[in-house]
Amino acid sequence: MKSEAPEHAVTLDDISESASALRDVAARTPLLENADVNKVLGGRLLIKAECAQRTGAFKIRGAYNCIRHLSEPERMRGVITYSSGNHAQGVALAAQLLGTSALIVMPADVPASKIEATRSLGAEVTTFERDSENSDEVVERIRQQTGRAVVPPSANPHVLAGAGTVAVEILEQARDLGADLDAVLVPCGGGGLTASTAVVMHGSSPGTQVFAVEPELFDDTRRSLIAGERVANPKGQRTICDAIMTPMPNDVTFPINLDLLAGGLVASDDEVRHAMRFAFDHYKIVVEPGAAVGIAAVLSGRIAIRDKVIATIVTGGNIDSVRFCTLVNSETEK
Repeated sequence: MKSEAPEHAVTLDDISESASALRDVAARTPLLENADVNKVLGGRLLIKAECAQRTGAFKIRGAYNCIRHLSEPERMRGVITYSSGNHAQGVALAAQLLGTSALIVMPADVPASKIEATRSLGAEVTTFERDSENSDEVVERIRQQTGRAVVPPSANPHVLAGAGTVAVEILEQARDLGADLDAVLVPCGGGGLTASTAVVMHGSSPGTQVFAVEPELFDDTRRSLIAGERVANPKGQRTICDAIMTPMPNDVTFPINLDLLAGGLVASDDEVRHAMRFAFDHYKIVVEPGAAVGIAAVLSGRIAIRDKVIATIVTGGNIDSVRFCTLVNSETEK
C-alpha cells in the first residue's frame, strides 16, 4: 500500500538546487513537437531530446551533480562506476570537468563504439561478463583496492537530483508550449530518471502521470510494481535496448517508483526499431534503441494518446551509424 507521506531519497528541493548548479554544465535540450504527427495521433506528443545533450545522453546531469558533492580527498582518489555506455561517458566527462579521474566497469558485450567513446573522454575502462559476473561485486572489489568513490548509475541521491533536472525542463518547456501534460513516459533501466521525474511531477504537476517504459524482456520494474516488491529478470535474455538491460530494480529508486508511478509499459524490439525510424523521419533525430521505448509505446498503442498530451524522454542517441542504419533498415524491410 502506498504511503501518504513517503520519505524519498531525493526531494523536489534537491532537484531544484541541482538545476541551478547544472545551468552552465548541462545543455537545455529541446522539447520537440510535430503538428503533422499530432494530427495523425489525435493528441500531442512532446519529445524531450536528451540525445542532443553533452555526451549524447542525459547522464552528465547526475554524474556531474554527484561528483561535485565529493570532498577534495575523494576527488583526488578518483571515481568508479558501472555502466553499459551512457553513464560511463557522463561520468568520464564530469570527472574531466571537475579535475578527477574515472574508472568505468562495462559489460564485455556492449557496442565497441561506447567503450571507445568513454576512453576518448579520458576514462580507464575494464570489462566484465554480464551473465557470469555481478557488476556491483566487480565495482566493490576495485573500490576496495583503489579507494575510488563510487558514482552509481542511479542508486544515489545526488545522481537522482541531477537526473531530475530533465523533468524540471520538461515542465517549463511544456508550459511555454501551452501544454498541460497528461503523462510522461520514461525509458527505465535502473529507474533513476524515472524516479526523479516522478518526484518532480508529483511535487509540481500532480495531475501528470509518470510511466516507466522497458523492453518487453527486461520489464523488471513493471513486474515489480505489480508484485509490490523487487523482482529480477531471467538471465540470458537479450534486447537491442542495451542501455536499459538491468537485472533488477535497485533499493534506492524502487521505493520512489512504487510510491509515485502510474505503472509500467513495455515495447518489443520490433516496435523500438519502428520508433527509431519514426523519430528520424519526423523529428530528424538519431535515437538509440533504449531511448526509443517511450515513442514505441505511444505508436504501438500501449498507452492512449488521443485527446491527451504525452511527453516522452529520448534519453540518448549514442549509437554508431552502421548499427543505426542496420536497425532502422531492418524495420523498413519488414
